[in-house]
Amino acid sequence: MKIIKYPAKGTWNTLLRRATQSVEDIEGVVAEVFEKVMKEKDSAVLSYTHTFDKVLLDTMLVSQGEFDESIALVSPELKEAIRFAKKNIEKFHSAQSFETDRVTTSKGVVCWQEKRPITDVGLYVPGGSAPLFSTVLMLVCPAKIAGCKNIVLCSPPNKKGKIHPAILYAAQLCGVTKVVKVGGIQAIAGMTFGTESIPKVAKIFGPGNQYVTVAKQLATKYGVAIDMPAGPSELLVVADETANPSFVASDLLSQAEHGPDSQVICVSTSEEVLENINVAVFTQLQKLPRKEIAEKAIQNSKLILVKNDVIALALINEYGPEHFSVCTENNNFYCQGIENAGSVFLGNYTPESAGDYASGTNHTLPTNGYTKAYSGVNLNSFQKTISFQKISEIGIQGIGPSIEIMAEAEGLFAHKNAVTLRLNSLRNNK
Repeated sequence: MKIIKYPAKGTWNTLLRRATQSVEDIEGVVAEVFEKVMKEKDSAVLSYTHTFDKVLLDTMLVSQGEFDESIALVSPELKEAIRFAKKNIEKFHSAQSFETDRVTTSKGVVCWQEKRPITDVGLYVPGGSAPLFSTVLMLVCPAKIAGCKNIVLCSPPNKKGKIHPAILYAAQLCGVTKVVKVGGIQAIAGMTFGTESIPKVAKIFGPGNQYVTVAKQLATKYGVAIDMPAGPSELLVVADETANPSFVASDLLSQAEHGPDSQVICVSTSEEVLENINVAVFTQLQKLPRKEIAEKAIQNSKLILVKNDVIALALINEYGPEHFSVCTENNNFYCQGIENAGSVFLGNYTPESAGDYASGTNHTLPTNGYTKAYSGVNLNSFQKTISFQKISEIGIQGIGPSIEIMAEAEGLFAHKNAVTLRLNSLRNNK
């Protein structure tokens, strides 16, 4: 990895560019799949599954027999690890539930909010080179806590037409309503329009490759909400002399192995620190089973030398990383100053992979700079907030005249009349 020394602020935009295709490059393919799935439903989904996943399915729905089989195929150790992670994820997300107070805004005027679950949700779980059964936990646990009634999970099948047993085990453990063997663009299209096998949903969640990300964005044009644009994984680490180079390198590689379009960056005020991390990256890289994938991601990655912490923080906020690891003597400075990040990991003994699996926080996070406007998945993602208000006779007499004046000023006389009638009724009843 090349060390980029003291880049001028005017070059940051180019320097920090993600190695992803533009939406224009792939939206034509996505739109074509959407159009066909909307018209031909299951037939189109099965056809695209054959084309993209190289498997011909008789049915897309996972049977109870397949669920039972998955239980036998998952080792006791992995089952226990999944249950342990589930407990922590549930604990963290349950703590996000709270009731809002009833607020008296004026005498006789009471306003409050209540949460309601999104009834029908669709979850996308990647299952290609790395079957992300951890994503099942990250999405289903908060959905169940929120009270979602129908939880549909889509995940691509392997060449034998099967979904990884750990994905099925986690899905059954967490209480998924229906699991469908379909991935990629056709899965998102299926949940957007509904087919004979795939229920139509109100909101789609989950990470995926660039095609899945663009498909989710296209789904919003058809009235389906999405959690966020969540594409190829990324990590930025800020490190100084107090950081352990081996630890930092392991975190960088943990994200680089996700895919060749992943990006990892390390920022430091010390050239020596960056050099030591660089050596550790290439030493550890040689031992990785996914070395070829990680190597390609490393080609898109950066080691950036800056003059001080203030410049480092400004650069990091400009980038807006999905994952942000802080291994410095001045962790509080970065913790308090970070504005754009999906999830933050503080200290040498807080590996990014803890958040990916078992610490309790959610790993479904915005990427590609969307942290400047989006949050990661949380309990609120699966809920809607409804406002309520109750106004008494005294209340309408108090705020009524202000409403009348404002409505008339906007030229909305029916709005004014709705208040005037009530005020006149109270005057006449005296």
